[in-house]
Amino acid sequence: MKKIFYLSLITALVAVLGTGCKKSFLDRPPIDQLTTGNFYNNDDEVLAATTALYNIVWFDYNDKAFLAFGEARGGNLQSNDRTPYIQFAVSATDQSTLLPGYKSFYKIISQSNLIMQNVYNSKGNVSQAVRDEALGECHFMRGLAYYYLVSNWGAVPIIYDNLAQLNDSVHRNTIESVWQFIIRDFQYAVKYLPYQAAGQGRINKWSAEGMLAKMYLTLAGYGRTEGNRNQTYLDSARILAGDVIHNSGMSLFPSYYGLFVSANNNSAHNNPESLFSLEWMPFNQPWGVNNSFQAYVAFEPKLTETGDGWGAAQGVSADVVRYYMAHPEDSLRRKATCMFDGDYYPDLETSYGGLQYNVTSISNIKKYVIGSPKDNGGNGAFMAAYINTYMLRLAEVYLIYAEAILGNNTSTTDPEALKYFNAVRQRAGLAPKSVITFDDIFQEKRAETIMEGEAWYDILRWYYFAPQKAMAYVANQDRGSYTIQYIPGTSNPRQYNVTYSPAHYSFDATTVYLPYPEQELINAPSLNDPPVPFDFSKLPNY
Repeated sequence: MKKIFYLSLITALVAVLGTGCKKSFLDRPPIDQLTTGNFYNNDDEVLAATTALYNIVWFDYNDKAFLAFGEARGGNLQSNDRTPYIQFAVSATDQSTLLPGYKSFYKIISQSNLIMQNVYNSKGNVSQAVRDEALGECHFMRGLAYYYLVSNWGAVPIIYDNLAQLNDSVHRNTIESVWQFIIRDFQYAVKYLPYQAAGQGRINKWSAEGMLAKMYLTLAGYGRTEGNRNQTYLDSARILAGDVIHNSGMSLFPSYYGLFVSANNNSAHNNPESLFSLEWMPFNQPWGVNNSFQAYVAFEPKLTETGDGWGAAQGVSADVVRYYMAHPEDSLRRKATCMFDGDYYPDLETSYGGLQYNVTSISNIKKYVIGSPKDNGGNGAFMAAYINTYMLRLAEVYLIYAEAILGNNTSTTDPEALKYFNAVRQRAGLAPKSVITFDDIFQEKRAETIMEGEAWYDILRWYYFAPQKAMAYVANQDRGSYTIQYIPGTSNPRQYNVTYSPAHYSFDATTVYLPYPEQELINAPSLNDPPVPFDFSKLPNY
């Protein structure tokens, strides 16, 4: 892993640092001597080129958009600087989160396109196995970027060739076209990625199958109605998720808390639950290989000791607190996700004897907060917490499997669905269930992945086939403020005095998708035009 993600990093960055979107996402990476056939001469050089797809191109998404798009809109975040996302009142002029987030996905797409073209055209001494793996990685990353685009903006332009489309007018493509493109990309990845990747931390066939199962589960509901999701897609999701579960050899990490400890989840050591993670470095030069997430959510600078730690006003929402108050038995996941007044964390602020958390104005975020370099074997730096960002965990595949088996039924007692649904619960110390519904799975997924950027995308999946229920669910979420204070002496379960100041916000068909950034509309006014179907006959044969 260190050889792949450290030594390969420098050469990979040369091909990436020019990918910034200066005026529009249509700005292309430079085609210089390194990024053409002069570089892709052997297996090591090809693998070095795709290394950057695991971190730097995802930086702007992970930096701020991760929380705003997935957690604020999903109802899990209380924040003083992401309020428009919490209230579904995002302005097209937002240049701090909306514009970088939008551009980040096209940066991923642009870099994937460039590497694909160069690998395919390379005349160097590159083995077929490495060619296939590199092309599979690129299709996987591009497909995932389009998943985030279609989930946040709906109809978006499909860019598949940086040079051929350089002078084309920009047209949005229909949601149906984007989804077809996504499915094709992940099908390619499933076909060509190896069972055993070239190095630890890289994606493989199981990663692609798990992600394709997720895509099919979501697409099954698009344009359908409750009880009438596309059965073919549900079956595909079930088959793919089942293959990962039964044949990959992967397993749930024994400790939920341990999933979010640096030693168990970094670019030198990925745990057996991670199907795909962003692989961050323990340094911040060159900028973009670093995980800046902790910098914004750690509640005090003393916690990080690197000059950041600006997250005093970032915490879980009142709705999340209400969930934990109603489910005190879910305490293992709760303490790993957010800090409640009176909590003690021996693995944080270790030089001070551990962190005694005494804050009553908010419940600050714990997930992905790992503390200072002293707490992590000397690893880390300013805005560079040494921990990977999960993009797909095996636990999510378990829940995808259960939901695909449930399908259009109102409930299920299917032994396979129950086995893997309950495996997620049992790790969290919760009692198994003997019958499960869509709501059971939806709520379990939320509790399992709070602060992992998933919440909005699960709501959208629901919205696809039951829009009124999804909108009502969000309208009932408490997105207001609260105070929470531990009642001394209470245990098993610990008890708290909580005072809520409820606030409710809702979305509808006009706000379900984010606005296009104003800067992009200025550069490409045709983004205002109605979307058109994509001509798939134009796609290259790689």
